[in-house]
Amino acid sequence: MTRDGGVDEDKRATLRRFAALGAASPFVRFTDDGSDSDAPDAIAGYVSAHPGTHFSKLRDDLQLGTGETQHHLHRLENDGVVASQKDGDYRRYFPADQFTEFEQTTLGYLRRATPRGMLVTLLRDPTVTASELASALDVSRPTISNYAADLESAGLLSREDGYAITEPETILTLLVRYADSFGGDAAELASEADSLFRYDP
Repeated sequence: MTRDGGVDEDKRATLRRFAALGAASPFVRFTDDGSDSDAPDAIAGYVSAHPGTHFSKLRDDLQLGTGETQHHLHRLENDGVVASQKDGDYRRYFPADQFTEFEQTTLGYLRRATPRGMLVTLLRDPTVTASELASALDVSRPTISNYAADLESAGLLSREDGYAITEPETILTLLVRYADSFGGDAAELASEADSLFRYDP
């Protein structure tokens, strides 16, 4: 098999895997576009499994072209399958009608390594300081301060008396539900989640 053939087969396998998720998703309602492409189902499945993903990440992970990705996302948005939200330089995608505005904003920040690391660390230990966060995440103190200001503006963090997550249960739930689509820090937190919060059914 040629190298190009191997790449094509890998792409087809990736598309089929996410297409299966898309076809099974209760949020997928798009109509058949008349093609036999797995791309629309794959995009829907990927967005369902990675809510808050941005365009470039989705395109690259599914090994699609830019124009092809834009075309299918445009159709999926028009058909009410996915929704998008502008987030600075990014446009982030979500299954339509599944998340509140706060949850969409949270998922956007959880897709960024440093803000996610801050939230994970604060969920584990709400008493950590900015200096301790900087040390734990191996970033500068100004970087922590800048992201803390962003998180506060977005309503995820309070800085009135140290750093405090405003809706810890919501953030923990999203981290646990989509842990496999985040970094290793989220997966580790998911394994500890039961000891962090208890819910009354």
